[in-house]
Amino acid sequence: MSDRKYRQRGYQDDSRDREPRREQKAPQAPRERPPGPRALNMPGFHEVLRCARCGNQMAASSVGPADLLARCPRCGIDLHACIQCAFFDTASRFECSEAIPARITPKDARNECTFFAARTTMERETRSAGGPPDARKAFDDLFK
Repeated sequence: MSDRKYRQRGYQDDSRDREPRREQKAPQAPRERPPGPRALNMPGFHEVLRCARCGNQMAASSVGPADLLARCPRCGIDLHACIQCAFFDTASRFECSEAIPARITPKDARNECTFFAARTTMERETRSAGGPPDARKAFDDLFK
């Protein structure tokens, strides 16, 4: 009879002593690093103007306060309109964060507001320099 209460194999069995021991590898020396700091591979940022209706990206300097006739090249909406303005706020009085004397309607039509400032955003540059210019062209290139 065994001296253990339960007759199951466990960590106290002799079988572990019978297995051959594995040889340990010698520790490796650390790799040599090149002198100086690492080169940062961070994408840059650029200022863009996006159409409020279709999201088309344009140069931020393409619309100024004097440029009343500019239109989006993709959908044709006027760019000197309230929905393209930096002060456009649906929660404010007359939907403008500036103190305007009267409501301007419609918000997507051309107007002559003196407070107009094009709404620009800072976006990360995600395109590679040699890559395709847009996603549709990249998709079409997969099947050529």
